[in-house]
Amino acid sequence: MANFSRKIKLVLIFVAIIVAGYALAFYWQTRNRVPLAFVNARNQGAIIAQSIVSTSNSSTATLEKIDQYDREGNYAQALALTQGLVSQSVDLRNQAINLSNQIETMTQSLSGIKDFTAQQDALEAISSHLALINQLINYSGDLGKLLDTLQMRFSGQTGTLGEVTGQVAQINIDINAINNFNNQAQQSMQAFDKIENK
Repeated sequence: MANFSRKIKLVLIFVAIIVAGYALAFYWQTRNRVPLAFVNARNQGAIIAQSIVSTSNSSTATLEKIDQYDREGNYAQALALTQGLVSQSVDLRNQAINLSNQIETMTQSLSGIKDFTAQQDALEAISSHLALINQLINYSGDLGKLLDTLQMRFSGQTGTLGEVTGQVAQINIDINAINNFNNQAQQSMQAFDKIENK
């Protein structure tokens, strides 16, 4: 009889462990209200956006050098540095395409986020990343204009004094805007995390 009650106790403990396991799994599943596709795309998008920001920020010193070479009349050096930045902008464009793919996945997963305020924060982050991509297009176009100006100078066609300086200033404005949009996206996702991690 004692042996029988011991078997019952073991069975009850085993059943309790299974029930507790299911309850714990259910709790974590309902607690995690964010679709996995959104989480993965968000993480990948953040990495890509940070890479874009780092790459564009690194061009600031090069732009100062280009402006200096132009003022010194060293158009060959200025042209070489600009061509390097234009090549770099091709890589940035590829990163922008990858970022837009992640944004698309995030957008498609928005409906799976149950909390309305969190959904709005996610939407703001998506909007900021889209604005970043748009600014990156401007950055690339402005680099192309700078390259054209320096090629004209190098071939002996002089533009107005300060033309390169103005174009460099515009590219720096593009870089600052890229940074700002990335910061806005990060702030929106921090607000999102506060809601979802309650």
